[in-house]
Amino acid sequence: MRLEITRKTDLAIRAVIVLGQRAQKTKAPILADAIHTTSGFLSQVMTPLVARGWVRSDPGPTGGYTLMVDMQTVSVLDVIEAVEGKMDETRCVLFARACSAIDPCAIHGPWGRARAEMISELRSTTLDQLQLPTF
Repeated sequence: MRLEITRKTDLAIRAVIVLGQRAQKTKAPILADAIHTTSGFLSQVMTPLVARGWVRSDPGPTGGYTLMVDMQTVSVLDVIEAVEGKMDETRCVLFARACSAIDPCAIHGPWGRARAEMISELRSTTLDQLQLPTF
């Protein structure tokens, strides 16, 4: 995973929070509007959430999205990795290669400690702890 999080991940987190605030199925256009995206992009955002079983997608005119998990059981890191892919903890922040104690870059030590702290924080923060900012 890169250091930056994509818009797709931001929208996935927002979508889960919005669905968690609603007790019923939410139609795609309503959800897209709530998280400030298009219905077309929403389906791309929701695909990894549906694949993980966190969200159910019902097609058709009476369809929509339903949250299937308790937001206390899904961490921010879970969503990041669902959308962006598994975090690569060996990738060097300075060069396009693996970084290790045997062949370290100039900031290997402090970067490794900072990355470990960031991963720990993202893993321990569950989606129920987040609030959507108002636009």
